[in-house]
Amino acid sequence: MTRRTGTHQDALSATVPISIVNGFLSGADRAAVSRLAERSGIPPGLLRKPGARVTQEQFSQLYRLLAAEFDDEMPGIFSRPLRGGSLKFLCLSLLDAPRLEVALHRYCQFFHLILDDFQLILHSEDGVGALELTTPAEGPGVTPLGKMLMLKLAHGVASWLVRQNIPLDDALFDFPAPSLASDYLYLFPGPVHFRQRSTRIAFPASFLDLPVRQRKADLRRFLDRAPEDWIFVSLATQMTCHRVRQRIVALLPDMPTTGDVAESLFCSERTLCRKLAVEGTTFQAIKDEVRRDIAIRTLTHTNASIAEVAGAVGFDNPTAFHRAFRRWTGSTPGAYRSQD
Repeated sequence: MTRRTGTHQDALSATVPISIVNGFLSGADRAAVSRLAERSGIPPGLLRKPGARVTQEQFSQLYRLLAAEFDDEMPGIFSRPLRGGSLKFLCLSLLDAPRLEVALHRYCQFFHLILDDFQLILHSEDGVGALELTTPAEGPGVTPLGKMLMLKLAHGVASWLVRQNIPLDDALFDFPAPSLASDYLYLFPGPVHFRQRSTRIAFPASFLDLPVRQRKADLRRFLDRAPEDWIFVSLATQMTCHRVRQRIVALLPDMPTTGDVAESLFCSERTLCRKLAVEGTTFQAIKDEVRRDIAIRTLTHTNASIAEVAGAVGFDNPTAFHRAFRRWTGSTPGAYRSQD
């Protein structure tokens, strides 16, 4: 793999847990898994490491390779494939809608026509809009990953259509929290809750009245960049955890304290910790996630030595960095370069 030199300054984006990667690979045979993972720059050995992670670029490349190989734009996620071009025709059916509410009703109808796995229902009541995913008792069922991706696609497409970041009041899932539940903070721009009675995303109903602002000429770039523009654009800068993450990245390799970040965000340390607790995280957890994600990205995208990577994320001692990296990912830093 060809690498370039670089720093943590371009590495704000969160990495992707291997559980999501394996979810996309679950329908492929072993030979295809090994071949497509390697072509995506993912060492096959990482697929067996529960704590491993990959960069968004690696995941997106894997997604595109899987979609092309299996002619399925949600590779192996649902009971029947979403043939190549499904996302294109979905978006084409939405572009001439006069406002977002009409577009989302069409979104729900589109998937009702082509899949039996679930039904999407749009609600609007008391100033709150909600897109709910239900599964028929007689249907084939939907995996937690499938539920997450379908609501994430809806949110990403809706935000793209109106050219605005649509904040979420909450994202609810009717399945237990995964082992790395904090990762959902960077997929859904709002509080995420598990073990709920329903699976849905809720947002201010005023967004339903916004006009659709995208045109057919804008669609090609959106499709070419799939899935980046609907999975990974968090659209969540209003959340405290995202603002904290940005401040930590901006100050590295110096590692700021909770007080430093609280001051930069014009609040007290106690207020900052309380806001993070409401969002289901802590300052220490965000700090570790930032270090982990920057380290993984730098290891896989640059020629920096492991000692240089350690220094870039605030470790003076490479041995301490090795220990922390293994704790974060279950692997050594060298494992992320084993594709060479």
